[in-house]
Amino acid sequence: MLPDLRGPLVRQLAESDVPRRYWHLADEDGRAWLFESVEGDGREQWAIRQVTVGADRAAQRYDWRHLQDEHGFLTDQPLEVWELTEITQEAFQGVWDAGA
Repeated sequence: MLPDLRGPLVRQLAESDVPRRYWHLADEDGRAWLFESVEGDGREQWAIRQVTVGADRAAQRYDWRHLQDEHGFLTDQPLEVWELTEITQEAFQGVWDAGA
């Protein structure tokens, strides 16, 4: 198995002083995804933290310290922001903290 090289890159972005944006996406089955992102070199938004909330309200958190588990993973593609709703930092942080 090859090492996952996303961790160092995500950590570098997470520790940078690049401005953050926050996003939300929900589906008709009651699942939701929340992202904290930063802008990359190509002006894409890259997730540095992600919370996935299932229909059962169980939350899974992903960042550079915890890239993936049996439930899911931190996205490794730029966010398609036209599909997302921008939210406040406080809204994201509240869900992130509740998922601990």
